[in-house]
Amino acid sequence: MAIPVQVTFHNLGHSDAIDSRIRAKAAQLEKFYSRITSVRVVIGPSGRRHRHGNLYCVRIYLTVPGHEIVVSRDPPKDKSHEDAYVAIRDAFDSARRQLEDAVRIYFYPKSRRYLRKMSEPWASKSLKENSSVTQS
Repeated sequence: MAIPVQVTFHNLGHSDAIDSRIRAKAAQLEKFYSRITSVRVVIGPSGRRHRHGNLYCVRIYLTVPGHEIVVSRDPPKDKSHEDAYVAIRDAFDSARRQLEDAVRIYFYPKSRRYLRKMSEPWASKSLKENSSVTQS
């Protein structure tokens, strides 16, 4: 099922190439987690004046059942976000990481407890001993 994707160009002319790239990246997110209900993307220049070109700012609003994930990728200090495609790539990479975290924490809370137990030094030894007992 295709997710409804809303793309807004803020202080920027509409570009079919950028629009199709955003829709392709949103489809990749849907492959990772199929319960995404909507995606809103706002792209535009950062608003600051620069000598050598505008830096692009991308904001992504992902809606999943019970939560909204907001990704705001402001341009870094270097000039990598002078290219809109790089800014889009970085924003969707960040959205994927935040979506992974949200799925792991909110939708599978037992795995969070397991990770917490494994990070405790006293618990990891006893868990290893228990796992070796169950394997034999």
